[in-house]
Amino acid sequence: MNTKFPVLSEEQRIRMLTPPTGKIKMVLDTDTFNEIDDQFAVVYALMASEKLEVQAFYAAPFFNEMSSGPADGMEKSYEELLRILSRMGVSPEGRVFKGSDRYLPGAETPVDSPAARDLIEKARKATPEEPLYVAAIGAITNVASAVLLAPDIIDKIVIVWLGGHALYWPNVREFNLIQDIPAARVLLDCGVPMVLLPCGGVVDHLITTLPEIDTFVKGRGDIGDFLAMRYRGCSNDHFAYSRVIWDISVIAWLCCPGGVSTQLVHSPILTDQATWSRDDSRHLIRVANQVNRDRIFGDLFRRLDDHASR
Repeated sequence: MNTKFPVLSEEQRIRMLTPPTGKIKMVLDTDTFNEIDDQFAVVYALMASEKLEVQAFYAAPFFNEMSSGPADGMEKSYEELLRILSRMGVSPEGRVFKGSDRYLPGAETPVDSPAARDLIEKARKATPEEPLYVAAIGAITNVASAVLLAPDIIDKIVIVWLGGHALYWPNVREFNLIQDIPAARVLLDCGVPMVLLPCGGVVDHLITTLPEIDTFVKGRGDIGDFLAMRYRGCSNDHFAYSRVIWDISVIAWLCCPGGVSTQLVHSPILTDQATWSRDDSRHLIRVANQVNRDRIFGDLFRRLDDHASR
């Protein structure tokens, strides 16, 4: 990587990677229409307003059966964000931004977008002592693009990303990561403070069922009914069916003490074979190794109750 990035001392890096305790400023980068868990994460972040000041939402690209391509996925995510904020009674004005319409063509080439530009603007107002937390629950294209466009921001942000699988997993062929490997490499290699929440082997324990959703989500206001509708529609057959809502783990790390256990490890190398490789000379990142399923869902459900009763 030829881009010149600021070099953080290990002392500064460890300090920035310490789980926050007070109220923080954050942005949320999300492929909101890809599945149903992003919607839960967006709502969770907005309901945790005593701990999280959500300054912006960024629509991330995605390409699967729900879209005709990355650009279409990003547009659909943008529209879903508008639907959620409307049901939450939150104005989207100056708060929701369109992201990349394609993935990075290479590790040195950003994809410019309103989301990347807004992230840069907000990051430059932050400091190492009071960083901007960048919660990301989709392909990491927007965030990597911002870092490539403005390398000076890496000592002012902490990226909290749901991506890849556990570091012992035989491969990292997980949807968020595999869509844009160059973007993932940018962030793992550049030295930006990062909290990685692996999917397989860690946050895949965050499962729930339709009976639980009908009991604790449905009927909790317009937004509760919306989330319950999205969950019901995710499968044609809910008999003995459960679904992982793992995107909420990123929000839980920020606002639910004891919900996500993490440890400091050396940033893994993402190989051409889509596997993790280890090099103990690399900088430290924080990696999740366990989630407390009941604590996290309990926090989310209580917040829905409180929101509906207002």
